[in-house]
Amino acid sequence: MRRIWPQSLLARLSLVMVAGLLLTQVAGSVLWTMQLRDKTEADVKSAAQYLGQGAASSIRFFRSLPPSYRSLLIQQFREMGGTRFYVALNRGEVEVQQIAPQPLAQTALAALEATLRTDLAGESRLRLAFAWPEQLAVSPDGIRVGDLPEAWVRHILLLKPDPAPILVIQTELEPGNWLYLATLMPNPYFLNSNDPLSRDKLVVQGVSLAVLLLLSFLMVRSITRPLAALSEAAEAFGKDDQAPALPASGSREIVSTARAFGAMRERIAKYIKDRERLFISISHDLRTPITRLKLRAELLDDDALREEFEEDLDELDMMVKGALQCVKDSDIHENPTEVKLDPLIRRLVRSAQLAGHSVAYEDSGVAVRAKPLALKRAIGNLLDNALFYGERAEISVRALPGWIEIAVRDHGPGVPEEAIASLLEPYVRLSHGRAHNDAGLGLGLGIANGIVEGHGGQLLLANHPEGGLNAVIRLPL
Repeated sequence: MRRIWPQSLLARLSLVMVAGLLLTQVAGSVLWTMQLRDKTEADVKSAAQYLGQGAASSIRFFRSLPPSYRSLLIQQFREMGGTRFYVALNRGEVEVQQIAPQPLAQTALAALEATLRTDLAGESRLRLAFAWPEQLAVSPDGIRVGDLPEAWVRHILLLKPDPAPILVIQTELEPGNWLYLATLMPNPYFLNSNDPLSRDKLVVQGVSLAVLLLLSFLMVRSITRPLAALSEAAEAFGKDDQAPALPASGSREIVSTARAFGAMRERIAKYIKDRERLFISISHDLRTPITRLKLRAELLDDDALREEFEEDLDELDMMVKGALQCVKDSDIHENPTEVKLDPLIRRLVRSAQLAGHSVAYEDSGVAVRAKPLALKRAIGNLLDNALFYGERAEISVRALPGWIEIAVRDHGPGVPEEAIASLLEPYVRLSHGRAHNDAGLGLGLGIANGIVEGHGGQLLLANHPEGGLNAVIRLPL
């Protein structure tokens, strides 16, 4: 279920709405079908009973007539019209090709037979059937309904353009004389009234379902679109990009959330500027007394005491510079652009080699969208650390599905596993680092980590299997 369950809010709400509408349609169709079936069966039984009473009256009437008058009366019926039944006299029973068995047809025939046997007490030779007009014979010699004059059946049967099933009743009046009655049910197309899957009903249900789904999708999208815009604005603000405009329309809750986020964004931006101004002010204010103290320390006669004062003042000066550097370097204001990594890294490698360090790098041909100076600062900090604490460094770049990895490996002693998690914290320095670089402040990795996270990436630290520390920058491709 986790694999097929969508991740986006739009897809989830759309799926729930579609499933709910489909279930509602299915449940409603089932209930409606059951009610329709019960009502249709009751209507068919009532119509069959009514038709059976009329047929019984006609049979009794023809049975009461002398045989010589029957043909004359039938001819008058055909000429005058206005009768419910097509009537014919045959010498024997006509073989009727019945329609395919259907529950409603069987219900109608059963009710009709019960009515006829009740009204025609003692009648045993009844033949009842439904047949389609094009297959219906009206005499033993094979004459069909379609062969009869149109005036005889025009007002009694439906032969075209949409033929209806014909009810045929045959009974033996006397030996050798069979009465043939053909008529329609009061609802000629009663067989179609019990079909919930007929084309017209499916079209209506399909159109209504499509309209509901479209309206539901539009409503869900109108709800989720402001949330997506809010998410994009939050992500852009976290990366110091130009944040898009927040939604000013929509539901009351969305507008209130957008306004609250906008106010929060302005407050955070103000806090960042205030923090930068505060550190700059502190650095500026502290440098003056530190400089005065250095000058006064030069006037001390005790050399040992003067050296201690100067060491403490140098350390204090480095701490102030480091704090200011931490604030500025972790907040470089640039626009992201396409950065080709080979030239950028080659410049860092060349500078390190000119300083006498051993750095290996092979061109990769990879480019990434980033802030050039900030990315250069992050890679440079990692390279400086590798050269300070290792014998030599290696830089490699590779493209993975969705990611770019920039690895900086040193060949030093590595880092204890339990201390790796704390290396990204500011001012954290291990004993090995202090022994190799006592002037450092432990800010380089923290600054690099802040820059990488600002690009939506990760800085991963781990000991290399062959020795040394391996720092990997992962940036989204």
